[in-house]
Amino acid sequence: MPPTFILVHGAWHGAWCWHKLTPLLEAAGARVIAPDFSSQPTLESACDAVAEVVERDPGSVLVGHSLGGAVISQVAERLPSRIQRLVYLAAYLLAPGGSVAQAARADVSSLLVPNMVPVERGVSCTLRPEVLRDVFYGSCSDADLEFARQRLTPQPLKPLVTVLEVSELEFGSVPRAYIETARDRAVSLDSQRRMQAQFPCAPVFTLDSDHSPFLSQPEALARILISI
Repeated sequence: MPPTFILVHGAWHGAWCWHKLTPLLEAAGARVIAPDFSSQPTLESACDAVAEVVERDPGSVLVGHSLGGAVISQVAERLPSRIQRLVYLAAYLLAPGGSVAQAARADVSSLLVPNMVPVERGVSCTLRPEVLRDVFYGSCSDADLEFARQRLTPQPLKPLVTVLEVSELEFGSVPRAYIETARDRAVSLDSQRRMQAQFPCAPVFTLDSDHSPFLSQPEALARILISI
């Protein structure tokens, strides 16, 4: 039976970021669902949006990008028996009690934290526009950069600072894979590997990519996902 992929986007992004990857996976026979939780104000409400999809499509593969890694971990804690596999794509693979904000601050090679700008009275944040290419889209075409720039939205802060509540019994029972991005300036390769050292993944793949291989290397990313 063809796999069903639930693609879970990262901070500032939305379901739109998968527009190059989705048709490639579908052409290989997969089903693809890309929920959008960009407007959700909390990690819990973001997880609610994804868990609702998992309930409707049990046995799916959850692919979490960046912040989406925290989302799929928390959804796996809720619904471990309904998920076939977790795939972390340049994603935060956090220990219990950890948060995306803590991991980002500890990543001294990341350009994220120094370039975040509070908006809406500190309820959300954006990134300085002049660093968007370096942070997210270093290997992308100018057209892809502009496509993304027009669609990025302020990121609510609560999902970033909320601590993860996961356990080996539930979350830890779901098989997990990791796709590293070697030229990442948002979640550095060193940070990705430190997180994997705490929670080993198998298989592990490495793309010579920026933080956004769904735009810069969609064909290579699709081949990896289909092979898992």
